[in-house]
Amino acid sequence: MPHDDFAVEPIKGLPEMPPEGEVILWQGRPNWWALSKESLNLYWVLGYFVLLAAWRFLSLSDLMPLGRAFAASVPFLFLGALVAGLLMLTAFIQARATVYTITNRRVAMRIGAALTVTLNLPYTQIANATLAQRKDGAGSIALELMAESKLSYLVCWPHVRAWYIAKPQPCLRCISNPKEVADILAKAAKSRVSSVQSQDRSLASNALPAE
Repeated sequence: MPHDDFAVEPIKGLPEMPPEGEVILWQGRPNWWALSKESLNLYWVLGYFVLLAAWRFLSLSDLMPLGRAFAASVPFLFLGALVAGLLMLTAFIQARATVYTITNRRVAMRIGAALTVTLNLPYTQIANATLAQRKDGAGSIALELMAESKLSYLVCWPHVRAWYIAKPQPCLRCISNPKEVADILAKAAKSRVSSVQSQDRSLASNALPAE
């Protein structure tokens, strides 16, 4: 299912031309700001450094003038700002390198900044899809795969549902219009699965021996 994508893409987000009859229904990428907050825990990291600065200030306030105690705690704030900047840069690069594609037959995910990988997920291998929407409007759609489908959590990160390590769920992470995309995905998956099941029944019927 994973595909190493080093060649030039004939179509954005896809490693090869779609087969005849396959139509692209939607393409998008993560919102980098939402990705930095949700996936890279930007606010938690900032809070950690603020607490370090506050602890430093309080521990020194009884030993020296308040001005010097404050000056001694400022480096923690600068360090926190530096780390936050790196996290936001990482989120921006990850978002720019990512393309999510929904067609009438599959979900394709071109992910990875340093090592680009394309995941091809046919609807017949997707057991369930879960929509999680944030208050700011962004949201994620996690794809639960069939039992026989195996992916690496680290390879998919951060485009994977958090904490589902043993059985990773690829995720359209932090997209800006999750409800609309979920509707497109649901309709396409239902249509495709019904079509495949109909074809299987037809083949099975034709294979029955004549009486």
